[in-house]
Amino acid sequence: MNRRNFFEKSLLVAGGFMIAPIYISCNEDDDIDIGIPDLSTDKFFEGVASFDPTDSKVIIWTRFTPDTGSSNTVINWQIASDQNFNDVVRSGEFVTGADRDYTVAIDVQELPSNSKFYYRFFELETQTTSVVGETITLPASGDMITDVKLAVCSCANFAAGLFNVYGAMANSEADVIVHLGDYIYEYGEGEYGTNENTVALDRVHKPANEIVSLTDYRARYKQYRSDAQLQLAHQKKPFICVWDDHEVTNDAYKDGAENHQDTEGSYEVRKQTAIQVYSEFLPLRSTDPFKIYRTFDFGSVLSLHMLDTRIIGRDKQLSYNDFFSPSTGLDTVAFQTALQDPSRALLGSEQLNWLSGAIAGSNANWQVLGQQVLMGKMFMPAELLILIGRVVGEVGALGAATPETAAAFEASLTELTAIKTRLLAGDITLTDEEIARVQTVIPYNLDAWDGYFIEREQLFAMLGGRKTVCLAGDTHNAWYSALKDVSGKEIGAEFATSSVSSPGFEGFLGVDGNQAEGFQQALEILIDDLQYMDATQRGFLQVTFTTSSSQAQWNFINTIAAENYTVSVGKTVSYS
Repeated sequence: MNRRNFFEKSLLVAGGFMIAPIYISCNEDDDIDIGIPDLSTDKFFEGVASFDPTDSKVIIWTRFTPDTGSSNTVINWQIASDQNFNDVVRSGEFVTGADRDYTVAIDVQELPSNSKFYYRFFELETQTTSVVGETITLPASGDMITDVKLAVCSCANFAAGLFNVYGAMANSEADVIVHLGDYIYEYGEGEYGTNENTVALDRVHKPANEIVSLTDYRARYKQYRSDAQLQLAHQKKPFICVWDDHEVTNDAYKDGAENHQDTEGSYEVRKQTAIQVYSEFLPLRSTDPFKIYRTFDFGSVLSLHMLDTRIIGRDKQLSYNDFFSPSTGLDTVAFQTALQDPSRALLGSEQLNWLSGAIAGSNANWQVLGQQVLMGKMFMPAELLILIGRVVGEVGALGAATPETAAAFEASLTELTAIKTRLLAGDITLTDEEIARVQTVIPYNLDAWDGYFIEREQLFAMLGGRKTVCLAGDTHNAWYSALKDVSGKEIGAEFATSSVSSPGFEGFLGVDGNQAEGFQQALEILIDDLQYMDATQRGFLQVTFTTSSSQAQWNFINTIAAENYTVSVGKTVSYS
């Protein structure tokens, strides 16, 4: 490797697991001047991708499939300022092998800011080449730009349907795709996400079992990256990514997960395995692959702080079941004591301190948080939440809610919405009992920031006085909420994206479109800080930032069951 003057990052070892290194290319590289023969497009079955752009760097990626029995393979690469590669600004060779599943990741540095580039990979022995990828460097602080466009997505379940949302983002005006996690799902064949179209669309999860081993995780990423729409998105746009839980397993936290059992071995080993494969297929610029929090500056317009609310610092989620008795109901005193425990953490002290410094050191007009779970307060009437729990349980066990539960849920939703509407209108004829029904509220999702009350207030204190937007995924539904601290002071706005393919409330509640529309309109009334939601559609969020304003646009596709799709705008919101 000395002729090529690459500087290999130190191999990162965690618990005996090797993390795939990124090779660094800078202006001191020797140009590799070779004759390039006519090449066929083959062997690069997972396409190309780029990650973590800055104003002078970008990581370019591919994977090569060698012939059976091959050992290490030399892959050539080029990056150019034009799509015909007449002006090649950097080139080199990379030796890859089975230890990293034949993936390639080059961190190309010392590039001009606010520029577009084209890149490709090829293997001379088999005379095969990749497709040509497109990527960018971000604007520097002195660059004159009018706006920044981010496409935001999360939650892509292969078995649930086609990845048309990725195709829509590839063809959008976005500068960068921000992926907020659940890039893959760990479930096996016939499990979560499977529906009536899975087999017909050839979307059955492979391997058939729930993924646990190194071989399993690698096979699942290769299946996801075989999708043509996902490949197109990676080919056309650079990605900035963080993981959520399904890159490891459902409802993960720092010491365990809901979907990990003792029969599946050590959770710590499984987590390390999952992160190793994540680093192979979704490389990011970090000195520690377990610490994915990092900041991206888009000139003077915004600082994007990507966070980990899932793996590194999260304490185990609270559960209402631990505070509920069939005879006495919810022990509200014990629940509130646990909820307001000052030691409970979602980010953890190290990440929170880092974020405080990153915010304090930023001179950008906007502070943008790219993270996984809802930050806005989602407090809904307790009686409604109990009924939702019954509906979800019956849908999961029986395929539909019983007529009695469905009727009780519909009646409660109607009555509570009417009461809250009258309360907001200042109706003085409301009884104390009626008022209590809508004001006795509890968090609907303890897996989100609502389950980590004190740390959220600490974060809000850091952001006070800054123009702030929080981006979120995880729920499979679209949301817009005002972010308010415990005193009611508005800190910023939260824009949360729908899913790429994973089912939303319509799947959990077993309702049709008309019923779901009534449900979402009711929640907009019943939840104080909620401004907008969509409970049924798949899509992505595009947020456009200027120095003075931000505009969120929720884009939805009409189908994930057929290749031909249309894109519509569900809602546009301006916030400044």
